[in-house]
Amino acid sequence: MAQELILKVTGMDCDGCVKAVTRAVTGAGTAPISVDLKSGEMRLPAGADVAAITKAVQRAGFGIAP
Repeated sequence: MAQELILKVTGMDCDGCVKAVTRAVTGAGTAPISVDLKSGEMRLPAGADVAAITKAVQRAGFGIAP
């Protein structure tokens, strides 16, 4: 079974934020496995383009924690 990538998204505070992040990541070419509001964790398939996803999330107004 392939490993998942987990990124910590900052700045999300509602379900609308989760939808915006999901749309941004999907627009960058990768559908997230899940985006969790409470933990801020976004799970992605192994091999996802982290640089492109980070840019897309930032363009949507959110951040990726180091």
